[in-house]
Amino acid sequence: MRGMGNMQNMMKQMQKMQKKMAQAQEELGEKKIEGTAGGGMVTVVVSGHKEVLEVNIKEEVVDPEDIEMLQDLVLAATNDALKNAEELVNQTMGQFTKGMNLPGMF
Repeated sequence: MRGMGNMQNMMKQMQKMQKKMAQAQEELGEKKIEGTAGGGMVTVVVSGHKEVLEVNIKEEVVDPEDIEMLQDLVLAATNDALKNAEELVNQTMGQFTKGMNLPGMF
């Protein structure tokens, strides 16, 4: 019956890890990640849950004659912020999957 204690221990470890993962997910939601375009003319801030929190546009980049350029900058800054958020999520959550050498699983 030695295997039972081992199994319980493994379940405890999994529960502990799930708690830590949930906590990490929560903390990611509170992080603010920035993306910029046009040399900082447009800044977009997203959360670690990839929600857009802020869009900041410097007034010198606002040209009523060239709305398209402004749209492109907002798009680029948003994509930059989302890419940065994705990297942070991968780093943060990657630490959990790295140590997943569960005996008997592979």
